[in-house]
Amino acid sequence: MDVIKGSRIGEPAERMKGLPTQFFANLVRKANTQVDKGRDVINLGQGNPDQPTPAHIVASMQEASSNPLYHRYPPFSGFAFLKEAIANRYQEDYGVELDPEKEVAILFGGKTGLIEISQCLLNPGDTCLVPDPGYPDYWSGVALAGAKMSLMPLTADNAFLPDYSAISPAVAGEAKLMFLNYPNNPTGAVAGPEFYKETVAFAAKHDIAVASDFAYGALGFDGQRPISFLQTPGAKEVGVEFYTLSKSYNMAGWRVGFALGNEKIISLINLMQDHYYCSLFGGIQEAAATALNAPQDCVRELNATYQSRRDVLFAELDKIGWQANRPSGSFFCWLPVPGGYTSSSFADLLLEKADVVVAPGVGFGTHGEGYVRLGLLTSEERLAEAVQRIGRLNLFG
Repeated sequence: MDVIKGSRIGEPAERMKGLPTQFFANLVRKANTQVDKGRDVINLGQGNPDQPTPAHIVASMQEASSNPLYHRYPPFSGFAFLKEAIANRYQEDYGVELDPEKEVAILFGGKTGLIEISQCLLNPGDTCLVPDPGYPDYWSGVALAGAKMSLMPLTADNAFLPDYSAISPAVAGEAKLMFLNYPNNPTGAVAGPEFYKETVAFAAKHDIAVASDFAYGALGFDGQRPISFLQTPGAKEVGVEFYTLSKSYNMAGWRVGFALGNEKIISLINLMQDHYYCSLFGGIQEAAATALNAPQDCVRELNATYQSRRDVLFAELDKIGWQANRPSGSFFCWLPVPGGYTSSSFADLLLEKADVVVAPGVGFGTHGEGYVRLGLLTSEERLAEAVQRIGRLNLFG
């Protein structure tokens, strides 16, 4: 039967029309085109951890999957033992006390929560403060809520931290939500206690909810452990923090995350998820609890691996004259492009002439222009080879 001409079937809702373009889908397509030609491509452009999940976590999942209890629907807001495990981990790592039932929400990965919070707090036309450059899925959540973004530039001059004094009183007065992300994707910057004190004061003054994206919280270098936003006095009064097992435990494919903090916001996230989901498979929840409750040697070893990779990469960068600041956290490096190139044209050049994939900084916002992001998500040997290939292009002095 022919489709009726002019039919509304399949016509997208307005909220779908307003979604931002998925910048990195195009990046993957370009890389795959080169791979299909038989080229030996070194992909440093994505953020997918390359190591397997630690064996003791996998074993926990294997055993738990045979438990008939987990073959039934789980509790809508998740099992209490998992919420208790994350509360205990935050107490041990950061000295933060959390009520497992009222201040912890289990998420289908951190990304889900970062999109949901905009749906929970923003009405059409409301203002959200968003870091620029920043994680593009913040934009997606704001767009789905029908809200608007006001960008907070992150520049090298201010250590890639937002300057609250540069936000106009009018914008601050309109804003209902603000996203922060430290250790930062894409810049690799970290935030200290004074910045978070300033954040709490700014949020309290203007009645703005804070969403702290702590996805890379376990990854800090040179002996400096990143601090949690929730360690700051008054933080739970103004916001929540999002944590994920994806980076800390190489569990990206398991899709386990948490929202933590302000009781009212947590209750809204749980309410929204009651309408979307019936929580995670119980076996995954048990394995996640194992990850959080077990000795954290695997996390420390992973952090050391990324620091070693960073140091190898920057030793090679020094050899070819590519000057950049070493990241203090996360598994990303934020490197300036040479003169005469945009971030996109430079990334295209590296793919076409060196078979190396990097992420153009403009994909993270207008203030990402002039940079590319490299991920430390392959072996030291491949990282060194990637830089050596780039060096043969003689782009740097």
